[in-house]
Amino acid sequence: MSKLSLNLVERRLSVMGLTVFTIDDFSKVFKIKPSTARAFLSRNSKKESSYFSKLKRGIYAFNLNSPTKFEIANKLYKPSYVSFETALSYYGVIPEIVYEITSATTKQTKAFNVQNSIFNYLKIKKILFFGYQSKRIQGRTVLIADKEKALLDYLYLLSLKKRPFNERIDLKKIDTQKLGYYVRYYKENIKKNKAFINLVKKIYKPL
Repeated sequence: MSKLSLNLVERRLSVMGLTVFTIDDFSKVFKIKPSTARAFLSRNSKKESSYFSKLKRGIYAFNLNSPTKFEIANKLYKPSYVSFETALSYYGVIPEIVYEITSATTKQTKAFNVQNSIFNYLKIKKILFFGYQSKRIQGRTVLIADKEKALLDYLYLLSLKKRPFNERIDLKKIDTQKLGYYVRYYKENIKKNKAFINLVKKIYKPL
């Protein structure tokens, strides 16, 4: 497809349910060169009547399908998965509504302000980059940590003194068997982090 029709593109993306994508993603869907995809998206994202918007360099949103914040979070910075307080709030493990979207990544810590929302990415060790799954949320598939992994990611962050401890954590929502499995793995791989081990002991007492 050498020439793109805006109406055709909008129909195809709507049918596919594709809401957030890179230039490479777009070029593969429409079987065009990346340079052609880049020119199309750059041109149309600047039009007020267009449904396309630029999220960051090389990443665009198709707003007719209204991408969710979790979808945007997954795509803005890879590899990453939604975790920490954001995931704990989603699961109801903490009662607070969290407005910033925080994800775990193996890359450098970063923050982006996109569409009036803050997306934080906090670096964790590669050996700790696990315990997440593809989950359907608001009709969209996103990568998000299990409740238990989100809790341990949060405790790990606390052990580095980057967060205060939230005393309102609802531990009744936590699967103790799965948590124990994850904790054993953590202990084997971050033995020197005594602060983390102490926080885990604090969590285990009321379980």
